[in-house]
Amino acid sequence: MTRSVSAVIAHASRWITLERGDLIFTGTPAGVGPVVPGDRIEARIDRVGTLRIDVG
Repeated sequence: MTRSVSAVIAHASRWITLERGDLIFTGTPAGVGPVVPGDRIEARIDRVGTLRIDVG
């Protein structure tokens, strides 16, 4: 990431009210390939669970 987690939270909280359990999606850095049909995107938070998205 180009910014620290605390910097991202501070910036986002200037514009929206963040509450416990909110997720902040930051995107990807330059040079990362596109998401294409057939890809699976997974995000995991310890002791919370896993989010899986199959791109169709």
